[in-house]
Amino acid sequence: MIAEDSYTKERARMVQEIEAEVEHTSRLIGKGSFDACVMAVMNKVARHKFVPSDKEPFAYLNEPLNIGFGQTISQPYIVALMTDLLALRGDDIVLEVGTGCGYQTVILSELAKQVYTVEVIRDLSEQARERLSAMGRTNIEFRVADGYHGWSQHAPFDAIMVTAAAETVPKSLVDQLKPGGRIAIPWVLRTPVRP
Repeated sequence: MIAEDSYTKERARMVQEIEAEVEHTSRLIGKGSFDACVMAVMNKVARHKFVPSDKEPFAYLNEPLNIGFGQTISQPYIVALMTDLLALRGDDIVLEVGTGCGYQTVILSELAKQVYTVEVIRDLSEQARERLSAMGRTNIEFRVADGYHGWSQHAPFDAIMVTAAAETVPKSLVDQLKPGGRIAIPWVLRTPVRP
């Protein structure tokens, strides 16, 4: 087990790596830095608490890590990028599709008024609920379901975060956005295979 003050230093190093990657990718993403509030939250949230114990020594590497069930905790740069793209304002109601271990969820909960999060894998959802409840998070509601359909009972949302890549943007999610709402979704572009 690594001492908590060491984790603080590791988080700061991770944030520096994210900032360096933003500079490196600035022409691709159209900006040279992420919102200061997003970066402050990235520096605050203890990522090591969201990975299996055998992965703790690697928690602050700027890369995805296996969390079981064939899933990963996203690369910190991607978490910061997608959060930044949502441009959360503190009073936003957010839908997250793909709770996973809850790391992205807690990042969103720091920047939004309310987060509704949907996860298709029951064990992951329950683990995230227990973890975030133990952390005292009260502005998050969990649901076990296929996130493709969103969570219409709480719509419309100011912002929607989809944590897994998709080939299309589901109409059901677009329909659950408020006018002027934002959606961040990794989009897989398929190129035709030639015979």
